[in-house]
Amino acid sequence: MPGRILVEACVDSVESALAAERGGAARVELCANLAEGGTTPSGATIAVCRARLGIPIHVLVRPRGGDFHYTDLEFEVMRRDIQLAKELGAHGIVIGVLRRNATVDVERTTMLIEAARPLSVTFHRAFDVTRDAERALEDVIGAGAARVLTSGQAATAADGGKLIAQLVRHAGDAIGIVAAGGINGQNVGRLVIEAGVREVHLRGAALVHSSMDYHPRDVLPRAQLAAGEADWLATDPAQIRAVVTALAGMGAQ
Repeated sequence: MPGRILVEACVDSVESALAAERGGAARVELCANLAEGGTTPSGATIAVCRARLGIPIHVLVRPRGGDFHYTDLEFEVMRRDIQLAKELGAHGIVIGVLRRNATVDVERTTMLIEAARPLSVTFHRAFDVTRDAERALEDVIGAGAARVLTSGQAATAADGGKLIAQLVRHAGDAIGIVAAGGINGQNVGRLVIEAGVREVHLRGAALVHSSMDYHPRDVLPRAQLAAGEADWLATDPAQIRAVVTALAGMGAQ
């Protein structure tokens, strides 16, 4: 039977962070704008989460959506955001920096990891758009990251399970491999057994309907209103709990 598996929830608000904790998550990755793949959360969001949560908070440092090749100004923002997150009590930092040719920017990644010390650093799913996963893994290890977040360069971790297993074997004790992408209570057990990961990462979100009684239909475009523009996604503790329960059932919690 596998040993304990850590469950991390990806959240983009204080409410979602608290919901993840209620669901049994052992850690949160705190972001903003998950609809864009995640960007750096505000200082206030970090501070309130730090005051309210009893589980570790790893802060995403990403200055914008889109690709992971950053200008000098964007890189300076990242360095300053790392410093702010440290000052506000974050327990870890999550980054990902690539070169134009879709390889890990080892120099800049190392600089950000050094700026984050003594906090541990996760290299996020920028890893999944690198051109050579094993080379990228060696680069991230060399830069000093504690873990890599990956779906196995596939749409979901279930689809990329074979590569995730290869990365786990390749990494050995040098770095942690965190499986992410489409993880739920139905597939997490098989993934843990077949890939051998010790940590899993999921969004676990559900649609929250606006509680407002009035939406002026002559202000927002009709297409947005038809798509539920006033609604949003937030962490569903039941989905987090389903993963935790599934792992507990196999002796991994």
